[in-house]
Amino acid sequence: MSSYSCPALVVAAPASGTGKTTVVAALARYFTLQGKKVRVFKTGPDFIDPQFLALASKAPVYQLDFWMCGEAHCRNILAQASQEADLILIEGVMGMFDGQCSSADIAAAFGIPILAVIDAGAMAQTFGAIAHGLASYRQDVDVFGVIANRVGSERHAEMLQESLRSPLTFCGWLPKDMDLALPERHLGLVQASELEDIEARLDHAANVIAASSDVPLPKPIQFELHDDPNTVTGAQKTALSGVTIAVAKDNAFLFLYQANLELLEALGADLVYFSPLTDADLPRCDALYLPGGYPELHLDALHANQVLIAQIQQHVQQGKPCVAECGGMLYLNKTLTAAVASEAESSCLSFPVSMCGVLNAHSTMQSKLAALGIVEAAFALGTLRGHTFHYSMTTSEEEVLTQPVSQYGRKTDPVWTKGATTASYIHWYFPSNPDVVVWLFTRKVA
Repeated sequence: MSSYSCPALVVAAPASGTGKTTVVAALARYFTLQGKKVRVFKTGPDFIDPQFLALASKAPVYQLDFWMCGEAHCRNILAQASQEADLILIEGVMGMFDGQCSSADIAAAFGIPILAVIDAGAMAQTFGAIAHGLASYRQDVDVFGVIANRVGSERHAEMLQESLRSPLTFCGWLPKDMDLALPERHLGLVQASELEDIEARLDHAANVIAASSDVPLPKPIQFELHDDPNTVTGAQKTALSGVTIAVAKDNAFLFLYQANLELLEALGADLVYFSPLTDADLPRCDALYLPGGYPELHLDALHANQVLIAQIQQHVQQGKPCVAECGGMLYLNKTLTAAVASEAESSCLSFPVSMCGVLNAHSTMQSKLAALGIVEAAFALGTLRGHTFHYSMTTSEEEVLTQPVSQYGRKTDPVWTKGATTASYIHWYFPSNPDVVVWLFTRKVA
């Protein structure tokens, strides 16, 4: 068993919306500008925060979740990062103790100290009480220090620092500075690729945290490589050899786990990328991968690209495999009706817009969340896990391939199939079962 060491912090908070992403991005950019190699991870199945964190650290970001990914897998990707990193930052999820795999659970499992971020915008001395509660609630976690966010002034920051009880350390503060705020929409933050000034925002965040904070590197943590039953070994390394997979990737389809892409390559696949928004031709490929994203914000452009749509239709009709996740599935359906403003096209579309028409299904966006959670689905070769997070509803006439269930055992939206196409609302986490992934991308029409 190999062991490596690296300083690491879990950045957690009392609740969502306190500024964890801003703090992690600021720290990642600050230490990166100092010439340190920073590797960032995100607790939970989030796609959007990691885009900002990857830009801030100039390195890929990976997800950590004990149920979706497996604890051994999480241990291994942390250990692999520790071999080259000067610092590992892990952004927490929701409140510090919330969920089946909470920020505190991650910190306790790996012995990583926690940097707590507290929104102090509407408080003074109560800041110390909240920090004390976070630090004392569980005996198996160590709160390394506290950062105050949305602070009104230097005097306000002094009051917050004075409220802390020993041995808690005040690591600094961030002001009520709207330039640091990252804009949001219905599925979370706006994608990093949509912000022309994102690099300037990140540099500004790094400068602010450098001026008002003191976050020393913690002591190194020991990380060990463990046996992972889903590690690609032996014959699996050539299971997709000679298979070219065309991956949709643009502002409409950008919900991609870095671990998924690396798993496909580890299995021997060749990946080529294309844009359903702008490319007139589908790359020559043996299989198609349509991830999720925001197709509802680009309906006119997607509908107008009829040449590419015809090629996708031909791909499916020829019995070639296609894996469509959430937004990718909406794109394959007959119609998609948007109930939200189309930010890309400055219009409000509330009528059905024709999509690829590959699947006999219709989807409609709605203003409230339709489903959220981590799920698994059983296939002939085993189970594959992933997560759902969508605001649309779909009615489909296609055959149900398998019935997924949540991690709590509740039934969720089906996995539909047509020919060798697999379509669902699930954003699959491919490393959870490489054998099933190989089958999905090499399916044969019966």
